[in-house]
Amino acid sequence: MDRYAVIGNPVAHSLSPAIHARFAAQFGERIEYLALLAPLDGFRAAVERFFAEGARGANVTLPFKEQAYELADAPSQRAREAGAANFLSHGERGIVADNTDGAGLVADLRGNLGVRIAGATILMIGAGGAARGVLAPLLEQSPARLVIANRTEERARALAARFASRGKIEACALERIPRLDFDLVVNATSASTLGEPLALADDSMLRPGVVAYDMAYGAAARPFLQRAHARGARACDGLGMLVEQAAESYRLWRGRRPATREVIAELRAGRA
Repeated sequence: MDRYAVIGNPVAHSLSPAIHARFAAQFGERIEYLALLAPLDGFRAAVERFFAEGARGANVTLPFKEQAYELADAPSQRAREAGAANFLSHGERGIVADNTDGAGLVADLRGNLGVRIAGATILMIGAGGAARGVLAPLLEQSPARLVIANRTEERARALAARFASRGKIEACALERIPRLDFDLVVNATSASTLGEPLALADDSMLRPGVVAYDMAYGAAARPFLQRAHARGARACDGLGMLVEQAAESYRLWRGRRPATREVIAELRAGRA
């Protein structure tokens, strides 16, 4: 039986084993997909041991995505642009790394939520690894304008400069967000992963008609989503992104992309 895992610390909460079990069932395939806890100082050893035991691939979650990219023998273009990887496979070329987060976000926004990215004005809150992993796929959709806002403006400017060749992108400090009619506001800050309120002094951009999307899901996304909902925005969490990036991983490993809508519905209903 082909073996896969999601590797992180912590990782027991991960929905990935349930998601991939449902994907395999769609095709009548038998796979083993584990949640593998790696020591904070032992990620490389955990990956190398897992592959030495015959595993075919792994997803990587916090806090190891940058380390996953660094250990790869053959990183993809998406992984190189992100400087991080959430997908690993093992084969003739050694360890291959990719980043499926951006593809997952775009698929959720367009396919599941009906959000039009082409021509949209987008606000990305946060300039860390989560934002870096999705910027190139978002810019490939040709938004009219993308603004990165971050507590440390210099970090936002550095990230904007990194992707300047991909589209119209700019940066600002969190307290100096321009008063634009944003169509999409994406929360990519670490506040969500920690379940903390976003330090946003002015939330006037969270108006009716705006899609306010948190890349986290569940309890972690709740503070931002409640704030957006109270302002009249359409509030969406990142559960669909999680499932869509998993589907992209499954396709890369096994050559077929599973259907996702029913899986998302099951997870939201608590049946997974």
